[in-house]
Amino acid sequence: MSVIATESFTGRTLTEERMELGEGPTYDPTTGALFWFDILGKTLCELDVAGGRLTRHALPFLGSVLAIIDETRQLIASDLGLFLRDTMSGTLSPYAKIEDKPQNRSNDGRMHPSGALWIGTMSRTADNGAGAIYHVAGTTVTKLFDAVSIPNGICFSPDGSVGYFNDSKVNHMMRVELDAATGLPVAAPTVFIDQSQRQGVIDGSVVDLEGTIWNANWDGGAVDRYAPDGRHIARYAAPMRRPTCPAFYGANLDRLAVTSCWEGLSDAERSEDTFAGVTFDLGVSVKGKAEPRFKL
Repeated sequence: MSVIATESFTGRTLTEERMELGEGPTYDPTTGALFWFDILGKTLCELDVAGGRLTRHALPFLGSVLAIIDETRQLIASDLGLFLRDTMSGTLSPYAKIEDKPQNRSNDGRMHPSGALWIGTMSRTADNGAGAIYHVAGTTVTKLFDAVSIPNGICFSPDGSVGYFNDSKVNHMMRVELDAATGLPVAAPTVFIDQSQRQGVIDGSVVDLEGTIWNANWDGGAVDRYAPDGRHIARYAAPMRRPTCPAFYGANLDRLAVTSCWEGLSDAERSEDTFAGVTFDLGVSVKGKAEPRFKL
């Protein structure tokens, strides 16, 4: 396997606030707001991209993924299940249960083009095989993959016919054929990228209009880009050791925002890794696409 040279970081920080576990970024083109979570800090962050103002919304749970429903409603996945959020008042209303495991919380997830949500769960202490990946269509929750330890990297090809996901403890990016109309698998997953013998961990991912996969390399201090055939075509340095998840944003969806974390770092490591937990712009031009809206 050829070694890809790492391109120097040319981006900028979007906020100086450091998240213990920054995750789940998503952009709302209607409002021009970029959202993400500090999962362990029970906080939803909202950045006015044009104005640069950051608003922190306290949550009563560990939220990890947000999906846009319409101009006034959002769907949030959390350790207590799925909730509807009113964007004007911030009011949260129970929507559906994900699973009946109080010891678990939600983690990585993403919207499929069909309007269904894929959401992963994991043990709060990352126990082996304690989590799963689910498909949520309306209020119907279907378990897709069981015995997952740390679900990550959930993303889809532009036409919805292919899904990708990862168990970060295994460190394989998986590829699975899907019914594009529903987002449900039609075949068994296969190993797409084996990261187990390379630096870093496959964390959050997003797919651009060209079908290439942008992946946050957790503990590898980079964002990797993979071709639809699995070739490693680029690596961009991140300004911290543990980037977690990317998202397209901006008026033309041509920018890439990436969250990060300081979870698991010692005090000395946090002091040295001064941007750990900061959300940043990678500094490259991308051909992004808007996240699909969740269909009630």
